[in-house]
Amino acid sequence: MASRRSLWKDLKRRPFLYMLLLPVIAYFLVFKYFPLYGEIIAFKDFRLGDGIWGSKWVGLEHFNRLLHSSDLFKIVRNTLLLNLYGLIFGFPVPIALAIMLNEVRVEWYKRVVQNLLYLPHFLSWIILGTIVIGLLSPGSGFINYVLKAFGLDPIYFMGNTFWWPFVYVFSGIWRDAGFSTILYLAAMSSIDPHLYEAARIDGGGKLRQIWHVTLPGIRSTIALMLVLQMGRMFDVGFEHVWVLTNPMVTSVSDVMSTYIYRLGLVNLQYSYTTAIGLVQSIVGLILVLSVNRIIRAMGERALW
Repeated sequence: MASRRSLWKDLKRRPFLYMLLLPVIAYFLVFKYFPLYGEIIAFKDFRLGDGIWGSKWVGLEHFNRLLHSSDLFKIVRNTLLLNLYGLIFGFPVPIALAIMLNEVRVEWYKRVVQNLLYLPHFLSWIILGTIVIGLLSPGSGFINYVLKAFGLDPIYFMGNTFWWPFVYVFSGIWRDAGFSTILYLAAMSSIDPHLYEAARIDGGGKLRQIWHVTLPGIRSTIALMLVLQMGRMFDVGFEHVWVLTNPMVTSVSDVMSTYIYRLGLVNLQYSYTTAIGLVQSIVGLILVLSVNRIIRAMGERALW
């Protein structure tokens, strides 16, 4: 009760400051909470002509269909594997880049490198996917040109089920790793410089300073990013996969987002794909709650 009175007094004292929150609140209400109303169709046989409330209730029929679907194992396996590869190979890259950038003392060089690292994040996957496909082309791609120069046979990376997941993961690292360094660099800027001085006095070199000062200083940020990453373990970005996939690699590239697109928008199976999306969201929520609890049990600062 006291906290409510304190909030009300603060609201009356600084009303214009709180008004700045109104666009953010409106955004979440319109684009995040109001669409939850549409989740009802996961329990209905939805028809466009009948509308949401006019469509017939079918209960858990679509969830039962999902459990008995022959495609369930494939799309869940592919989704989890691609996210696992991204976690293993991609998660440490922004941390390493941020540490290296933090050690650069020539300001103009540091700014140039940062701009080059941030640039791919602002390009669409249509552009980046075209560049990746061109670089890996077996006939005219630069990578295969280098392989031929060393006397090796060209590899059709985009049509090979072994190589395609690696292309997917490393193209994702190329696009997002540089931009993700912003959070880690911000965390490093809050580390007390006296800790580095103390480490130098004790005879610690650069590697020792990074291990004993920098990494512990950004440990909470790493834990927070890990929680957010685990929440996306059941979700793979549609654009990234859709641009790079082709019929030759659907056995490893068909994930939940492309499956939902194909059945929901192309084949108009709205209720079934809404049920899939609801299950996906629930599993993601469980993963976030579980990892957040583990992080807190380890004594780190988590999401809440």
